[in-house]
Amino acid sequence: MLLMSDFSTSVPRAVLSVSPQMWLTEGDSVTLICEVNGSSTGWTFSWFTVTASSGNRNPFKLLSDGIRGARGNYTVSSAALNHTGVYVCRAERGKPAYNTTISNTQLIWVTGVSPPVSLIISPNRTQHFTSVSVSLSCEDQRDSTGWRVTIYTDRYGLEDCLSVWGSQTGSTCTIRSTTQYDTGVYWCESESGEKYHPVNITVHFDVILESPVHPVTEGDTLTLHCLYQNTTPPNLRADFYKDESLIQSQTTEMIISTVSKSHEGFYYCKHPERGESPKSWISVTVFHSESQISVLHILSSVLAVSSYLLVTVVMIFKCCRMRVASVEEQESAI
Repeated sequence: MLLMSDFSTSVPRAVLSVSPQMWLTEGDSVTLICEVNGSSTGWTFSWFTVTASSGNRNPFKLLSDGIRGARGNYTVSSAALNHTGVYVCRAERGKPAYNTTISNTQLIWVTGVSPPVSLIISPNRTQHFTSVSVSLSCEDQRDSTGWRVTIYTDRYGLEDCLSVWGSQTGSTCTIRSTTQYDTGVYWCESESGEKYHPVNITVHFDVILESPVHPVTEGDTLTLHCLYQNTTPPNLRADFYKDESLIQSQTTEMIISTVSKSHEGFYYCKHPERGESPKSWISVTVFHSESQISVLHILSSVLAVSSYLLVTVVMIFKCCRMRVASVEEQESAI
């Protein structure tokens, strides 16, 4: 059994990292890498998820295939929505077994094109000012009961809304007065442990970036604003950046009229006097309609048939040449 007492100061220490990144789209590949400080041989590695259960002395759940012998990597080849969560690892060796400490926590979140439940945020943005009220609710078109808002923050770790603020009504969680400690990842979780629609929420003072909560669909319009606390009007002229590169300067808003996959990345805004906003990851979803998929299937079928016909023609041509050559040899012999 893995207990909280395993969080000791003894060495060696297990260190968990993720490759290539922790924000994923459904179907992506991701690898959890567990390493032991100061040593690399003879270890057996195990991987666990962290459960949001307040007061539980053993909040770690071993993955069904979470024991991987001497291999320090745990790979998910095709990420599903339910892979969203918080992970840790541990290593052991020798008889009797000598354990490392529990590793640092590593968050992975997976977004899908059409999740069965959506996390609705009011105000409708991913960045929020301090000392304001923010409402989060899980909305299912079929039935909104049985869902709760789950939170992962540096201060609280993994918890549900009721454990942190004690203000969840049904599937709605209300933060009455935000602080920077509320910065973290929020998602909807069912009673059976299904996890959907993770959103990275940042609480900051003075300057924030207003960006969409949901992934932007390729071809749509993306509009960003730089907002300022206790300022009228709330949006002033600012510079807008993507992945540390200036893309638009001294404007009240930034508009990308036709979004493509290349626009995916980290965005932030900066005012020369008020400072800069935190960074927000903007995801772009590539949508293929049924007609597009049908055309792709037809093209692939045509190419496959064309290749087959080409090979057949070449074989027939070679056979004909061999027969002609054989007849010419016989006539020469006569």
